[in-house]
Amino acid sequence: MNWQTLPHSRSGLGESPFWHPLEHMLYWVDIPGMKILRSNVFMGTVDVWQLAQEPGCIAPALKGGLVVALRDGIYRAPQWGEALSLIEPATHDTSTTRFNDGKCDSRGRLWAGTMFEPRTQYLAELMCLDRRPGFAPSYVCKVDKGTIANGLAWSPDERTMYWANTVDHVIWAWDYETHSGALSNRRVFQQLPPKPAEWAYGTASAAAYGGRPDGCAVDVEGNYYAAMFEGKRIVKYAPDGRELAVILVPAQCPTMPCFGGDDLQTLYVTTANHNRSAQELADQPDAGCVFSLRVDTPGLPVNFYED
Repeated sequence: MNWQTLPHSRSGLGESPFWHPLEHMLYWVDIPGMKILRSNVFMGTVDVWQLAQEPGCIAPALKGGLVVALRDGIYRAPQWGEALSLIEPATHDTSTTRFNDGKCDSRGRLWAGTMFEPRTQYLAELMCLDRRPGFAPSYVCKVDKGTIANGLAWSPDERTMYWANTVDHVIWAWDYETHSGALSNRRVFQQLPPKPAEWAYGTASAAAYGGRPDGCAVDVEGNYYAAMFEGKRIVKYAPDGRELAVILVPAQCPTMPCFGGDDLQTLYVTTANHNRSAQELADQPDAGCVFSLRVDTPGLPVNFYED
């Protein structure tokens, strides 16, 4: 694979990448570093916005700026680097739970999942925030009983929604109704093998382990690209669940792919180096960086938050 490393892109735990089609820039977050980053990939420059809390996910807004899910709530950033204003306080216990993976749907609603950090109970949820003009404001739980929310995406025809619970190595699918955002007919899209109890970097068990589903992206043909944390790969699944391809990544812990470039034919993936072993980091000095790869099939564009 001819992966390229994005200059100056190293993060502890990169997540929530998206390509901004108006700015022609790549955005992502560093969760433990409490940063939002954006890169002019053509110039190789990176801007860094330091925050006071962990950003779980971000999305562009139609009126400019970003919507940002921090540990204690969802905030609006009118412009890069400007003061954040609270839209919706978190309903979860912020001492044990924070926001994680999230995206906007095509109607401009933000869907943001949470992560129960002790990972011992099914207390994570998938929340949906609606602040669209002309609609009654709402902030509701759409799915519960998760542990680490990840893998959120919609099919190109918007009839299917995906969401993963990373700890259980499972990706679910629902029938999705676009106008209301209603979910029905939950089923297992992928059930991946569990992590071996004896897993350790550099061992045979690590080489055999395919990883667990983290963030994802969907292409125009409806194929689902799952970043497999600790599996050193992205797996491409057909809409019917068939495994189409395994794309090896130059870091043990890919976290989330997205499609970018003006033709949406560059696959970007964020990765992690936070809490990884010294040997792993020595073997993979670019772990934590953003990598890019040209692909044949374009991806879906990012959806914008509407308020």
